[in-house]
Amino acid sequence: MTETQTKTSGPEFRAAAGAIDGLRNDLMRDVLAYRPLPPLNPDGRLIRRLPEGLRKATVWTPHALVLFAAFLVMMAGFAEWNHRFLMGVVPAIPVAMTLIRPVAAFWASMLATVFCGILGSELWGPSTFAAQVVVLVVVAARTRPRTAALMWLLTLLFGVLVEGGDPSITAPLVTLSAFALLVVAVVQIRRDAEREVTVQRTVTAVERDRRTLLEERTTIARELHDVVAHHMSVVAIQAEAAPYRVENPPPELEQAFVTIRENAVAALTELRRVLGVVRAEDYEAPDAPQPTLAALDGLLDNVRETGLETEKVITGAVRELPQGVELSAYRIVQEALSNSLRHAPGSTARVELGYVLGGLGLRVVNGPARGLVKPSPGAGHGITGMRERVAMLNGEMTAGTTADGGYEVAVFLPVPLSEQPERPESGDTAEGNADTVVIDRDGRA
Repeated sequence: MTETQTKTSGPEFRAAAGAIDGLRNDLMRDVLAYRPLPPLNPDGRLIRRLPEGLRKATVWTPHALVLFAAFLVMMAGFAEWNHRFLMGVVPAIPVAMTLIRPVAAFWASMLATVFCGILGSELWGPSTFAAQVVVLVVVAARTRPRTAALMWLLTLLFGVLVEGGDPSITAPLVTLSAFALLVVAVVQIRRDAEREVTVQRTVTAVERDRRTLLEERTTIARELHDVVAHHMSVVAIQAEAAPYRVENPPPELEQAFVTIRENAVAALTELRRVLGVVRAEDYEAPDAPQPTLAALDGLLDNVRETGLETEKVITGAVRELPQGVELSAYRIVQEALSNSLRHAPGSTARVELGYVLGGLGLRVVNGPARGLVKPSPGAGHGITGMRERVAMLNGEMTAGTTADGGYEVAVFLPVPLSEQPERPESGDTAEGNADTVVIDRDGRA
């Protein structure tokens, strides 16, 4: 390796090359680019608390401050003895330029300093001194910390070269501007960090909601897998046993039952293959069958033991519904009562079931929290799960607070007439003729 290659590949050379590239990109490229200073966000912490009329004017506060600084620079120039007008107006122009062309304003401020230094008796007069500091601060606030550091370094080098190597006159300027730029850099870094944290929180919240939604859908898929698999197994068994229940069945009938059984077994295999992937490795299928509304009394008894007084009201003729509907209805009531226990300890709850011709209506309402136990905040996942179950069945759901401070969940699960089992004839059961059944808080009808 040659000496030239060693020098060009050393860290010092790379650092110098990086500094030159940064200077060219930040302060020499698109110098005259039009970059107007945007107004403040009207929804900021402080601005949104102001009256509407005052809020519209407050968003232009940075522009007013910059123009006021330009006015002060101009007044400082007017205090000069020689060429008052030029000593005031020329340095004020770069300050005002920072509102629309920040990079060009920095170079204009350097030229204004040279111009005023030629007209006056010193390089950094009151107007040029103030103008350079204001321009450095405003441009630094509108760019990034690296650009601010480059501007400060150029100001230092410019002052030293113009003064013939004596930095005594430039020292107050670079010292004051260094502190000002440090404050601006800290504010910028903190603002960027807050913005990044806000973005990360938003992304995390979205991912958490998405994960919750997927987990709830996975739970629903597991439960429905068990329900559908049970029915498909029954179809396969009945198709296999049907030919033996008929004496001398025709071959066409036997073949039809064989085809039914084969299709049922194939569907069951594909169902287990597709929906089986949603089961976690540690998931264990429940030993008991999936619950239905017939098990609702047991659920209410368990809830009463925890201290939540419950009441069940049934309207309409009780009948058997499709197992998926009954399972979803049971889970919705279960989750609504769990929310009542968490968010309204010490209150009472009322569960209403309405059997109508087109489906099933559910309503779970609880009163406000009472007693010394503080409510648990929760994460809102229960409502998400209920909405997923209702959407799966093309139903409707509303949830919200009541006038007395409680909470109400109202659901309607449609059941097409083709899926509804035949209603029991009059006199078959006591429930068949019931229009309304009320279960009190002790569990007695």
